[in-house]
Order: sequence, then C-alpha cells, then structure tokens
Amino acid sequence: MNNHPVIALIGPGVMGEAIIAGLLRNGLAEPENIRAAGPIVERGEELKELYGVPPYSDNKEAVKGAEIVILSVKPQTLDKVLHDLHGKIPPEALVLSIVAGAPIAVIQQGLAHQSVVRAMPNTPAQIGKGITVWTATEEVSEMQIGRARAIIEALGEEVFEEEERFLDMATALSGSGPAYAFLFMEAMIDAGVHLGFQRRTAEKLVIGTLRGSVEYYDLKKDHPAKLRNEVTSPAGTSAAALYYLEKAGLRTAISRAIWAAYERSQALGRGRHSQPPDKNGD
Repeated sequence: MNNHPVIALIGPGVMGEAIIAGLLRNGLAEPENIRAAGPIVERGEELKELYGVPPYSDNKEAVKGAEIVILSVKPQTLDKVLHDLHGKIPPEALVLSIVAGAPIAVIQQGLAHQSVVRAMPNTPAQIGKGITVWTATEEVSEMQIGRARAIIEALGEEVFEEEERFLDMATALSGSGPAYAFLFMEAMIDAGVHLGFQRRTAEKLVIGTLRGSVEYYDLKKDHPAKLRNEVTSPAGTSAAALYYLEKAGLRTAISRAIWAAYERSQALGRGRHSQPPDKNGD
C-alpha cells in the first residue's frame, strides 16, 4: 500500500500522457494510483502497456474516490465532460484543468465543484522541459496548492499568477510558443538546404545555433537587443539579413500571430468551438 493520492486523469492525449510520465518520473505517483480515462479503448490499453496505469472508459468511475482530478481534454469536448461529471467530483478533491481557454468559472459551474487550479503548460512538458503558468481559486487548500505545484513542476518550470486573466495570455505566448519556434526552425533548415547543405547537416547547424543562443542568453541575462547587436557588424552579413527581416515585418507578424492566439483562447472560453477532438481521445 502506498501513500500517493489517487489521481483521475480525464483525457489521456499527448499532454495527458506527459503528465502521467512526469508524475512517474518524479516519484509523485505509482502507476496503480493514476486512472487514465478516455473514450478510446485502444488508447487506454496503450498507456497501460507503456506506464502500467489502469485505463477507464467511464469518467464517472474514474473520479470515484479520487483526490486529484486532472482535466486534459480538448476545449471542444469540455462541455460533454463537464456534463458527465457534474456533481460527481469528491467534495475534498482538487480539480486541475489544463484545458485551453476554459475559465475557472466554467469548470466550477460545470462540475459543481469549487477547488480548481487552472494551468497552461506547453509541449516540452513531455520531456520535463516545459513551462506552465497557473492560478488557483480561494477554495484550494495549502495542501492542494502544494500538490498542484508538485505536479506542475514535474513538467518543467512554473509561474504562479494571482489573476486568472494571465492564463489566456500564457496560452498565446508560451502555450502555443513551441509552434512558433518549430516554424522558425523549419524555415531556417529549409533555407540551409536551399543554400546547398544536406538536410541533416542543416538541422544540426540550426538546432545547435538555437540551443546555444538560448543558453547564452540565459547565462548573460542581457537584453536580447544587446546580444543581437553583438552579432551584427556594420555592413556585415547579419546586418543584411536583419534588414530584410525587419523590412518583411517579422516583428509585426509575430506580434499579430500571438495576439490572434490570445483572441482564439478567449473565444474558446466563450464556447466558440470549431475544431474536432484529436484521435488520442483528448
């Protein structure tokens, strides 16, 4: 018999699996304490084979006696899940939601439950290198805050905010951020191939450049503009490239893209769902 809390994870998709892996990797749970609940039987069996966690196809059964309920479903399926679990969450349980754009009030009303933590991780959480912004309701106890922080830290770094409004901002900036980084990487790699490098060589050069740049920034702690100026000699190659990027409106495009993601996050919170759920049962 172990002393770990019983955790019901509703929505065992990509991020749900990341949470399972993080919990086990950091010794925060034993496989038998984690209930992975989703509508696709094959997905549940896959997670059972990979991690030893018991699969559930009935959400209501999964939350019975649970001390922590994690919602990691797609925003488009949230209403159905909330309706299914309305009044079924154990009174002393903590609900931790990572559903993009879903306000705490929607979770509370939908579940008839007040102790809610809302969090926004990103995909590097799958390897314990993510960053998560989170907040909690007043009803969340100190013990539950500690448990929530431990779960979130199992995914990487964490930033706690007192005000919920920062969660939609985080969704646009860090939650969707890896997509921007991967697009930039892809564009650089393609450019390297266009120049004449083998794709594998171009990938190595780009990944090494980006990783080293981030680590250098983290070490120096200078403003990015100062570090950029260190690389930019007058009338040099970097100056020529930067001139073209500025002329092409790179800064404006990035700013507008993040603002669009922010607006989409708010729209999801208002129930304007238009995308189908993914095949993993999120």
